[in-house]
Amino acid sequence: MTSIAANLQAVRARIAAACVAAGRPADSVQLLAVSKTWPAASLREAAAAGQRAFGENYVQEAADKAAELAGLDLEWHFIGPLQSNKTRPVAEGFAWVHSVDRLKIAERLAAQRPAALPPLNVCLQVNVSGEASKSGCAPEQGLALAAAINALPALRLRGLMAIPEPTGDVVRQRRQFALLRHTLERINAELDFRLDTLSMGMSDDLEAAIMEGATIVRVGTAIFGQRD
Repeated sequence: MTSIAANLQAVRARIAAACVAAGRPADSVQLLAVSKTWPAASLREAAAAGQRAFGENYVQEAADKAAELAGLDLEWHFIGPLQSNKTRPVAEGFAWVHSVDRLKIAERLAAQRPAALPPLNVCLQVNVSGEASKSGCAPEQGLALAAAINALPALRLRGLMAIPEPTGDVVRQRRQFALLRHTLERINAELDFRLDTLSMGMSDDLEAAIMEGATIVRVGTAIFGQRD
C-alpha cells in the first residue's frame, strides 16, 4: 500500500468515526481530495485507492492534470478564488465550483457553461470568520445571493462553502461551522428551493465540521502530506 493509499484509509476512518459520533450515516459525507500543487502521479495513486473527486485551486494546473488523467473518470471541483477572466475554462472543465462569492462570477459561469454538459454544481462561499483577507459574502448577504444565483440557467446551486479562520479551539471551530449551517437553514426556510451541501472542514478540523453538518470535507495535507 502506498503512503497516499494509507493516508486515504486513515482519513476515511476519521470521517466514519466522526459520523458515528454525530449520529449520521457514514455515506452522508463526501471526501474531496485537495490536490493543488501535487503532480498527476499523486492523483493517480489516490485514484488507484478509490478516490474520484479532486479539488483544485489553479485553473491551468487543473487543466493540465485533467488532460493527463483523462482516462480515469475523475470528478473535478474548483475550490480556489475565481477571477472573472478565468471563468470560461472552469465552466467548461469542472463539475463543481465551491468558491462563487459574488453574482458576477455566477453569471459568467452560467453564460459560459457548454449546453452539452449537465448544469454546473456551485456553492456560494460565505465568510464565516469575518476576516478581511478571506473571500466570501457576509452571512447576512447569503439569502439574496442564493436567490439570484439559483435563478441563473446552466447552474445548479447546491449549497454553501466556507474556509474558517484556523484555530485549534474545537468550540470556535464548531461555532464557525454552525454559522454556515444556520445560513443554509435560513435559505432553505425562506426560499422555494432546497440546498443540500455544506462544503466545510479540512485536515485539522473535519471532525468539528461533520458534527455541524458538513456534507463535503476538503482534505489535502492528511492525504498527500506537507507541501515543500
